Amino acid sequence: MIALTNILVPTDFGAASQLALDYGREFARQFGARLHVLHTVENVMIPGGAEVPVAAVQQVEQGLETIARRQMDAIVTGNDRASQLVVTAVRASHSASADIVEYARAESIDLIVMGTHGRGALQHLLMGSVAERVVRSAPCPVLTVHAKERDFVRPDPQGAHGAAAGAAIASDEGRPIARST
Repeated sequence: MIALTNILVPTDFGAASQLALDYGREFARQFGARLHVLHTVENVMIPGGAEVPVAAVQQVEQGLETIARRQMDAIVTGNDRASQLVVTAVRASHSASADIVEYARAESIDLIVMGTHGRGALQHLLMGSVAERVVRSAPCPVLTVHAKERDFVRPDPQGAHGAAAGAAIASDEGRPIARST
């Protein structure tokens, strides 16, 4: 039996992350799991060394975190908050992938669902892939979601719990048959 109690969806607020959040919501609903939504603000590194006051760098970082918290409030809906236990976090780090893995370890995450951009070979070589680094070092399974792939999360025509309440299993010569009641 698969038991998921904590699901993490790291987000950069892009299209692939939004789709990953849709998947994470559905898994959390299906398994009655806590949904963690994490955004990592990369630490600001301004070239210039000693000429840049530390207070100015801190002010920029605080501004980025404030913007990220507003975006987080926008993507985590009231329905999310009402229907399941949702934990949101905005953290600063030098490495998004390391922060995601650290968060997953600290919070006993059972599944990470994250978007991937599917960049070309040159961009991948120059920038690397956060998702790839997470897959390599995560303490749990990672489901990567590409924004342009076939979506298997569909609205439930009978509501959130209608399908579970309306389905019954019968047996026909030892073979299970699903039927609606």
